[in-house]
Formats: sequence, C-alpha cells, structure tokens
Amino acid sequence: MTSQPPIPPIDTSRPHSARVYDYWLNGKNNYEADAVAAERVARIWPGVKLGAQLNRAFMRRATRWLAAEAGVRQFLDIGTGIPTEPNLHQVAQSVAPDSRVVYADNDPIVLQYAQALLTSSLEGRTAYVHADVTEPEQLLESPELRETLDLGRPVALSMIALLHFLTDERGAYDLVRRLLDPLPSGSYLVLTHATADFDPDLLTRVSEAYQSTVTEGQIRSNTEVARFFEGLELLDPGLVVCHRWRPDPSEPQPDITDAELSVYAGVARKP
Repeated sequence: MTSQPPIPPIDTSRPHSARVYDYWLNGKNNYEADAVAAERVARIWPGVKLGAQLNRAFMRRATRWLAAEAGVRQFLDIGTGIPTEPNLHQVAQSVAPDSRVVYADNDPIVLQYAQALLTSSLEGRTAYVHADVTEPEQLLESPELRETLDLGRPVALSMIALLHFLTDERGAYDLVRRLLDPLPSGSYLVLTHATADFDPDLLTRVSEAYQSTVTEGQIRSNTEVARFFEGLELLDPGLVVCHRWRPDPSEPQPDITDAELSVYAGVARKP
C-alpha cells in the first residue's frame, strides 16, 4: 500500500455532504455545522435518517450479490464517505475473502479516518485514494488503484448517493462514461440517486435547503437516472426505490413509502 498524502485542513465551520450523511447514520465524525444542516433537512424530510440507513442496506445487498452471484472480486467505491461498519470491503470479503476494494473520496475527514477502510482480509486487499470524481482519469491512473485493481478484469463501480451532487453542467453523465469506458466487459455500475418523482414539493424544498447550506446538486427523474445506465444491462428488478431492490426476506422490511424514501437504486452489467 502506498503512503497516504498529507491530510488537508478540515473546515469545521461549513457543513460537508460526507459529514452530514455521517450524522444521519448516527456517526460521530461530524461537527456542529454538519448537525445544523442535517437537522434542517430532517425537519423538512423526516424520513431522511431512515433513508440513509436503507441506502446503506442497499449497498450491502448489492455488494453481497455481486460477490456471491456475479463472481466479482474487484470493487471501486467512489464517494466513499466516512467509514461506517460494515464497510463495502467487509461485506465483499465476508463472501469472497480475496476481494479487492479501492475507496475514493475528496473530503479531508474521510482521509483522516481512511485507516478504518484498509483493514483487509489476508487474502484480499483494500486501498484509499484521496481524489475527486470530476477527475476520473487521475483517479484511474493513481498508484493506489493500479497497485490494487487489475483493470483487465471486471470491476464493480459503486457510486452510492453521489451522482445527485453532480449537475448536468458539471458533466455528470460524461463523468460516469469516463469511469466505465476503461472497465472491461463483465463490470458493473451500482448507484443510488435522490428523486422528486414521488413527492415533488417535498424534494424541491429538501433540495433548496441542502443546496443553500451544504453543496450544489441535481434531483433527477427515473428517466434521467436511467440515462446513467445507457449501454448497460440493467438487472432485475430494474431501477426501483432502494429498499425494493432484492430485499432480504430474512431481514425486517421497513415501514416506509416510496415517497418517504425517494431514492432510486440500480445495478447494471457492462456487456
């Protein structure tokens, strides 16, 4: 594993999306500004905390399926966020101990806690790249990634709750293509994305509150989210609200409507 870069200064006076998400997951790695922003959104959208937990639950189910059923042994998780157990590599390596995982994020606090992402099984390997999704070539060429993943073999590209922070003006669709194009046939795209399809008024108010305090973003419709999967083979049950993607019958099912959650999820294979 290559050494980590110096940790940039952390601005605790302004909320950051990774730390706000950590707050909703009942994490400890957030600051007052993050808590204030998170609670402002929660007052408008009471289901946001449960939604964050169900979003993580989808990640676990999708990763488990990819490792167990699709035979994927390489994962690239962009927009990792602050470590929250079980992390993606723990899920993948619980199924296939030889799984290799690269995490990437651009928040200094994620870098600070990245060691928690590097506790790999003996048979597998994990690495962390401090990088920005808007520079995909730099990420894909990073020594940490190249020393961990073989881009000649299938990779599952995970972009959980990330793409609604990338507007069309910032080239969101092009960025996903630039990340997928170098990956071989048999690779996968895994994503979740907020939507206003089920309650436009609620999500408009949430979006306005979030963008005024945390960061820019763009809420997309089913058709717009489906565009990220163009040219790929979308797995059953398709693009659905995330708690409806292959629910685990052994786990309690959440008492929440699609409108209360308003987050799409999908997994697709590159032919």
